[in-house]
Amino acid sequence: MILLCTLSLLVVACAAIKDSKPIMPIRQYEMMLVGRMDAEYVGTDNCVAKCHRHDKITDDFKHSVHGEQIKPETGLPLVNCESCHGAGSLAIANLEDDPELNDAQKKKCDTTTFLDIMNLPPQAQSLICLKCHSAASTPSLTHWNASAHAMNDVGCFDCHKLHKGPQQKVNRDEMSALCYGCHPEVKAENQLFSHHPLREKKMACVDCHEPHGSVQGNLLKGMTTKETCTRCHMEKQGPFVYEHGDVMEDCANCHTPHGSVVNNLLNAAMPFLCYQCHGGHTLADTNDLQVPTPGVKQLFANRCTDCHSQVHGTDTPFPAGAGNGTLRQ
Repeated sequence: MILLCTLSLLVVACAAIKDSKPIMPIRQYEMMLVGRMDAEYVGTDNCVAKCHRHDKITDDFKHSVHGEQIKPETGLPLVNCESCHGAGSLAIANLEDDPELNDAQKKKCDTTTFLDIMNLPPQAQSLICLKCHSAASTPSLTHWNASAHAMNDVGCFDCHKLHKGPQQKVNRDEMSALCYGCHPEVKAENQLFSHHPLREKKMACVDCHEPHGSVQGNLLKGMTTKETCTRCHMEKQGPFVYEHGDVMEDCANCHTPHGSVVNNLLNAAMPFLCYQCHGGHTLADTNDLQVPTPGVKQLFANRCTDCHSQVHGTDTPFPAGAGNGTLRQ
């Protein structure tokens, strides 16, 4: 009887979890997407014709990737100011038709009738963009809702500054500084001796990372870590006849991506890096070296790549007893 009661409570609880619970009343949710329901759409030209305060923003927008998209049938823009800010009739209702008169009387549009975009939560801000981009930017935004950025309250406006100028994507030269704002540990690593050429502006964060979401950890591009790295380091891709064991699928087993005190972005200096998996050689194991003390094995420590130069793999055959295919030939 107790078991049946417990099961019944669990069924009821599970059913309650599936119930739709909007975060706010439906009307407010609609206003979040389209703005005031009693306002009318008047078009960007009618908005800015009564006020010169937004002339530069309007000019920048017309030359942007958004403003340049025109619907062929009507000649009207596919995206305008009201696409994001909501209907604008109420904002200009109290303005005179003469913009000079409005400027002289210091009248300006009533921005309180627009969507209060900057005070919306990041998820709601992104929702405004996703009205169009959920379809137009597929597959770039396929993983956005479950991405690390979206889950950590990062919204579209944190990276995309639509009023900064006609360039509405993040400039590659400015991208590192933008990312460092949230990832200071990466900035510190990139200052180390060995680093990817972010400081030299020869690459950008998006060459390896997909900021809008990825099936990989750390928002990496590609299906595996190796696939991400071999986009640039194609000579390490293989397949090789003689591979370096199970490290071939994850470059991070030996390399750190953002910076290292060791050359070639290695996690540790040789031979200590190799000793993490390999026992190393001893003088007693070699036939061409005289052992100082018979019967006593002494560790032979040197740079492993002095002999094993093809550490990522090789197709070169090797003579019997020479070790493995990663030896220098």
